[in-house]
Amino acid sequence: MNADEVAPAVRSILDTARERGDESRDRLSVDARSLPDALAAAEADDRAPVIAEVKPTSPTTEGKTEADPVELATAMVEGGAAALSVLTEPEHFDGSPENLRRVRAAVDVPVLRKDFVLREAQLDTVEADVVLLIARFVGDDLADLIAAARDRGFEVLVEVHTREELERAVAADADIVGVNNRDLAKLEVDLGTFERVAPAAPRDVTLIAESGIATRDDVTRMQDAGADGLLVGSAIMDGDPRANTERLTR
Repeated sequence: MNADEVAPAVRSILDTARERGDESRDRLSVDARSLPDALAAAEADDRAPVIAEVKPTSPTTEGKTEADPVELATAMVEGGAAALSVLTEPEHFDGSPENLRRVRAAVDVPVLRKDFVLREAQLDTVEADVVLLIARFVGDDLADLIAAARDRGFEVLVEVHTREELERAVAADADIVGVNNRDLAKLEVDLGTFERVAPAAPRDVTLIAESGIATRDDVTRMQDAGADGLLVGSAIMDGDPRANTERLTR
């Protein structure tokens, strides 16, 4: 799938990302907290390795939260989250770089910047421990963007949806790969996506299952399929974030 074969809501996000000018003129240098180490530490502590997402709203959810991002993030960590994901996309997710900056200063776990990064300059928007690159949207620039992010000190989570994208990510030297269970063409979620794609990953790749994880059974299913971590947004944001995180991690 190319960037044109996506749902209208996703195409709108991409168009906005191309036009945004929120990158800094200064090149960042980051001292990153290790996401793979944090996920492994959670499992050693008998917690499911959940990356909890601070997501004020999204095109696939109704309404938005007015809760303070730092309060949400702190509650998630108290509930057992191994790491956090913070939306910085402003137009469709009501996120901001400032939200991430405040959250990262308030917690001691790795923080992923969740956004649609399409060009190198956008890496310099805000310090994070991990940046997201979506394989289908950056195309042939993937390897260069991974190298540019690492040169700044970031860890890199490369998101894929198919085996072909996974193979391309690995060829580009990705060592943390997220398999998105949501089909961005139809916005439909199928946990079977991870189960079909994950076996193609080399053993030394850290695998993250993304989207559609709502219950402890879902967590177990994804871990049985090889997930080293689980990125969870709506199931934690809907209601009490601490209790919801604890329900999934414990």
